[in-house]
Amino acid sequence: MSDRGVTWGLSATILAPAQDILAFAAYHLDAGAHRLYLYLDAPCPEAMAHLQAHPKVRVTLCDAAHWQKVNGGRPAKHQVRQTVNATHAYNRRAEVDWLIHMDVDEFLVSDRPVAAHLAGLPADVPILRVRPMEQLSGDGTVFKGFIPADGQRAAIVRTLYPRFGAHLKGGFLSHLAGKVFTRTGLDDVTVKIHNAFQDGVELKGADVVAGLDLAHCHAKSWDDWHAAYRYRLEKGAYRAELGPNKPRNQGGMSLHEVFAAIEAKDGTAGLRAFFDEVCADTPSLREKLEAKGLLRRINLDLNATLSTHFPNWRG
Repeated sequence: MSDRGVTWGLSATILAPAQDILAFAAYHLDAGAHRLYLYLDAPCPEAMAHLQAHPKVRVTLCDAAHWQKVNGGRPAKHQVRQTVNATHAYNRRAEVDWLIHMDVDEFLVSDRPVAAHLAGLPADVPILRVRPMEQLSGDGTVFKGFIPADGQRAAIVRTLYPRFGAHLKGGFLSHLAGKVFTRTGLDDVTVKIHNAFQDGVELKGADVVAGLDLAHCHAKSWDDWHAAYRYRLEKGAYRAELGPNKPRNQGGMSLHEVFAAIEAKDGTAGLRAFFDEVCADTPSLREKLEAKGLLRRINLDLNATLSTHFPNWRG
């Protein structure tokens, strides 16, 4: 099938400033998305008017009426809210051939039209997994690449991050699973944050397609990361319920435990030392990443795409 005949879209549950919401939307419209299903987790009237005016955007305010309709009430955990909304978007009348659930700090990066990757999949493949790369703190154009689980990952991570690498999954602070495109039109599908299920069984399909990545801007700067740190520790990517990076009998610790230990010993200075080794865009880390074939240079150019698709925005 020609990629011209394939359409794709995304869903996202978003709690962010107006400019971040519009930049995320504009970037993916520019990348070829045919439809965006955006669920605002809190009112954002500055963004709402612009989103409502765009013909390819379907925006929903997640107020009490929305949650009563789709779930019988508002879930307390934002992860559950994401799952409910992603499944709701999938089960709408299909307006695209493929749908992916993403976060507002994630951006699809492709070496060709995204539709071309999807068009090349066999008709019986229900999902395409897109693996992440994680942004380094600096000018925003440098990312660390995904390390395949081929038996060398742990050794590579220890080389890249000699002090803290033993406690990192794949060298990343956030997820390695990436996000999945799901072919629309399937029955009884539930979309979760990193997977999709049909009749309660996880869907399997294509994985790690060359030339299509998920740029994750998890730690834009020390101030940005530190401002989000406490929430992530209590409710997000570093929460206590998430497991260790390896079996505990091999010395595995969860990030929650790692950060608790760092804070107990060295406080904020310890957290900054961790950040500087793992997240900061330094010549030393660039050199080590490049030597391992893991340095990615990507200019998302969000200001340009924002002005193209929302020219009346005056943020």
